[in-house]
Order: sequence, then C-alpha cells, then structure tokens
Amino acid sequence: MDQDVFRRAAWRGYLLALVAWGVAFAVRHGLAQWFPPGFPYLTFFPAVVLVAYYAGLRPAILTATLSGLTAWWFWIGPQGFDLGVATLVALGFYIFVAAVDIFFIVGMDGVSRRLAREVERNAALAESRDILLREVQHRVSNNIQVVSALLSLEARAAADPGARKVLADASARTALVARIQRSLADAERQATAFEALARSIVDDALKAAARDDVAVSISSGEVALSAEEATPVVLILLESVNNALEHAFPDRPGRITIELRDDGPDRTLTIADDGVGVSETAAAEPGSMGLRIITALTRQLGGQWSLRSADPGACARLCWPTSPAPRQT
Repeated sequence: MDQDVFRRAAWRGYLLALVAWGVAFAVRHGLAQWFPPGFPYLTFFPAVVLVAYYAGLRPAILTATLSGLTAWWFWIGPQGFDLGVATLVALGFYIFVAAVDIFFIVGMDGVSRRLAREVERNAALAESRDILLREVQHRVSNNIQVVSALLSLEARAAADPGARKVLADASARTALVARIQRSLADAERQATAFEALARSIVDDALKAAARDDVAVSISSGEVALSAEEATPVVLILLESVNNALEHAFPDRPGRITIELRDDGPDRTLTIADDGVGVSETAAAEPGSMGLRIITALTRQLGGQWSLRSADPGACARLCWPTSPAPRQT
C-alpha cells in the first residue's frame, strides 16, 4: 500500500483513524470474555501504530485519544470514567506508551522522508553534473576537431614537403585526441574498453598507411582505461604502431601484436612486431618527434617506456601505475 495515500487529503487520514479505532474497539469488545484482566489496551496499540505510520501525527493522536477513552470507560476499573488511583496509573501507562509509539514512528518517518528528498536532490544534481560534463567533453572534442581541420588545411597549403608532413602529422594526432575525448563522453564517465578503441585506432592507421598486408592482433582481457589514462596510452599506442608500419616492414608483409594487461599495481602495454628489428642507436634517437611525444606522455602517466630488439622484430613496452602518480617534469 502506498504510504502517502492517507496523507494527500486530510480527511483520508482522519477516516483511517476512525476506522482503525472502530475495528480495534469491535475486536476488543467481541473478545472481552476471553481476555484476562489487565489488558484493556491490547487491540488499541496496533491501531495507534498503524495510523501513526500511514496517516501521521494528528490522526494518530485522534486514534490514541478515542482508544484511551474507550478503554477507560469499558475496561479500566468500574464501568465509566473512574478516577481511582489504579485507574489513573493505568491511564498514565497508556498515555506514556502511546506517546512513545507516536513520537518514534512519526519522527522516524519524518527523518526517512527528509533523507529520501535529499537522495532525490543529490541524484538530480549528479545527473545535471553528468550532463554538463558530457556537454563540456563534446565541446572540447569539437574544438580540438576544428584545430585538426585547420592544421590539415595548413598542411595542404604548405609548399615545403617537410612542413607539409609535420602539419599533417600534427593534424592526425589532434584528430585522434578529439576522437578519444568523444569516446570518453559517450562512455558516460565509465572506463573505456581498450580493445575496441585500440582496434578502431589501429585500423585507421593501417588505412592511412595503405598497408593491408600487415596483420594486427589485440588482446586486453577485461582491462579498461580510465579517463586519465585513455588519451596518453592510445597516443603512445598510435605512435608505436606508426613507427612499426614505417620502419619494421618497409617492403614486406608483417604482423603486429598488441597486449595490455594488469601486473598487480601496474599496467603494461606491449607492441611487438616481426619486422627488421631496431638498433640500440635508433631506439634512443632523441631527435625523433614521435619519441619526444612518447616520452612526454609517459611522464604524464608517471610510467616507463622502452623500445628494444626482439627475436624477431622489435618490442615497445609501456608500464605505468594504475593508481594516480605525480606527474614528472
């Protein structure tokens, strides 16, 4: 039963009070010969409790008053409103118990209602905050996309091939950041599934490089990236994949294996290929723009990145703590 049905209109609460008192009186009167002496209020206390819970304070006081007067007249001492000491003690006991029942039931009901209103208000505030956050993320994504488009226009207008390539690379990276931001907004602040995002990014990289002869396998289990991890990790992934496409397979097919796993308090991203490998000098080349980007993003994560030769090919490894770490400068 809806608890508020007797509170929406005052007459319903008072009607419930009269009905509860009438039923309690009828039951007490009908069972009077089976009741032992000393239980004049036995059927009236449940009526008071019921009305206090469903109808509130004033109907409960009405029920308690009618019940007390009825018990006083019929079953406390001689019939009538006896004023003997024993009768007054019994009445005092009844008033005390009924008042305590009403006080606690009405008081706890008021507290629970205020708590429910506070919960609803907090839920509404949280929903408004989430809507605002998603709107901000969409706007940030759109603005970054505009920057990417401007860089692309500048790249096409540049006369110098070197400048054209730098601007085109910057445009592609900026577009990727916008795409990650949009995916975070669509995820409604939940952790982003790495495998689906990585597959989409890698497929775009393969198409951009016109490399349909390179197979890519991705595995991450149930690992998902938080909002703080997603952008730097995916950018490092893209730089590593592009590096493999450019240097590992210059004139032959190949395979790239991407794996993300949790290692206790740390996470490890591995990008391995079966290409021509990499020399120690090339792995530590400080002038590479891609390497500088990876180094900066690794510092942002508070992690470590390495590139080494493997048998066959090369292996890039990024390791970072899952808990927030201070950014290095």
